[in-house]
Amino acid sequence: MTQLTASRRASDTQRHLLTSALTAADRGWHIFPLRTGEKAPALHGEAACRLTGDCADGHRKWEQRASLDPHRIRIAWETMPCNIGIATGPSGLVVIDLDKPKDKSSSGTPCGVETFKALCERAGQPVSTTYRVRTASGGEHLYFTAPDGVRLYNTAGKLGPLIDTRAWGGYVVAAGSTVHGGAYEVIDDAPVAPLPGWLLTALTPPAPRRSPVPVTAPRDVPAFVAAALRNETANVTRAAEGTRNWTLTRAARALGRFVASGDLPRQVVEEALKQAGESAGLLERECTPVITSALNWSIAHNPQGRGA
Repeated sequence: MTQLTASRRASDTQRHLLTSALTAADRGWHIFPLRTGEKAPALHGEAACRLTGDCADGHRKWEQRASLDPHRIRIAWETMPCNIGIATGPSGLVVIDLDKPKDKSSSGTPCGVETFKALCERAGQPVSTTYRVRTASGGEHLYFTAPDGVRLYNTAGKLGPLIDTRAWGGYVVAAGSTVHGGAYEVIDDAPVAPLPGWLLTALTPPAPRRSPVPVTAPRDVPAFVAAALRNETANVTRAAEGTRNWTLTRAARALGRFVASGDLPRQVVEEALKQAGESAGLLERECTPVITSALNWSIAHNPQGRGA
């Protein structure tokens, strides 16, 4: 192969990757560069962070730096032929990763595709028609849109052997990339289907059993208001991981109308919800901005009684 031919092939590869990266971003998927021919992120780690540019306010990891911006994508992929990572959480995706057995001697072991088909049959559900990618190893990625209001995380083997999932905290290698000579290729360009309810149920962590936080409402509040305070704080306390922020937001918005009407002091609501959030496993610094924002929203949308 001549040097000119090699250069042309490298240029063609780089253009192909750039086109694939822009196509993924155009679908609304937040992408970031992976090392050429590999799966690992091509972004600097925390130890090497100079706290400049995107990281001026603190080191930002790949999930935070994944982007839809065509200008930034062009700069990155015109610099070098990077593989393409899709940050599944920010992209609103849940990807089912159906793998192949890594040990070639285990020829009798079902692959992830076969195991998933059997799982669907046992659930009495069809294998969903959705956007599907063949991976470099010969496995498959099934893309689904994540449900609103629920934050799912990565799992490994939860659905079955050789079946992993990628959601918040995870990423997948996008079509158009090549790893160890194997290509990631679209094998079904169907629209991305919503995550089926039965899979959502299987992937949602069970709510931990926690005792409700003791809540004392002021003596002069109506009984139904005191009951609402107890119920909403109990909901937050029992919220499963992945749903805690959403449950806390919903509770604060529900109780905010009683703050607006003058039936509950804001401080009482804030303290009760903060204790419930911490009981559910959130940190105080995580609870406070969620409660403040949700209460402000609720009070603005339920103006009765303000200024009384």
